[in-house]
Amino acid sequence: MRYLILFCFIAAFVIGGATCSRCDQNIASEQHAMVERRVRFRGISDENVLKVMRDVPRVAFITEEHHKMAYDDVRVPTGHGQTLDRPYEDALILNTIKIKPTDNVLEVGTGSGYLAALMSRLAKNVYTIEIVPELGNRARERLAKLMYTNIEVKVGDGFLGWDEKAPFDVIILTASPATIPTPLMKQLSEGGRLLLPLGGEERFQELLLYSKKDGELVLDRRVAPTQFVPMKGKAQEGKK
Repeated sequence: MRYLILFCFIAAFVIGGATCSRCDQNIASEQHAMVERRVRFRGISDENVLKVMRDVPRVAFITEEHHKMAYDDVRVPTGHGQTLDRPYEDALILNTIKIKPTDNVLEVGTGSGYLAALMSRLAKNVYTIEIVPELGNRARERLAKLMYTNIEVKVGDGFLGWDEKAPFDVIILTASPATIPTPLMKQLSEGGRLLLPLGGEERFQELLLYSKKDGELVLDRRVAPTQFVPMKGKAQEGKK
């Protein structure tokens, strides 16, 4: 069945404009199973989160050689030492941050663009920064092709944020700094939420949720131990 899915997906998205109703049904079936077995079964019950994970085609954000892994409970390589998170990890991020339809979201670490696509179904706008040019440009092209019109992709150092688009109601990091970048703290709106894996290159990282109150960050919740790639660029300045 996976080979049928791969063939139909290529026909629909690469050859250009072709449709395959059986393909659509099979993709929807596998994606539904992923959500039920990998996400809902592990305690994620927010129906908005479950819906976007059923609606956004995960296979569209995975290179052809890894299509067979699209709906497995594994991290999938996306190139340049990066991976697409496991389905539960993305669901946990969305379930924790509680994006609202009026929110402007900043994501640091675009990767394949999958998490940005998920968030775009929940938010007003998503601004996403990728430090690896090849990944950022590829994600921009992919998201445009799939018609995610409320996402903007920037190639640059996410440590610095995106001052021209600030303030942000939500900021999410998918790479781990050793400390919270000061520019991101400043670009978060009053009452906004910041979710990041803190720890940098340490073996132990922790996914933490902060909110901004009276101009200061307040730790709201220690979400879970985790392991993300270390944040690159300015975050590593001064490291020996």
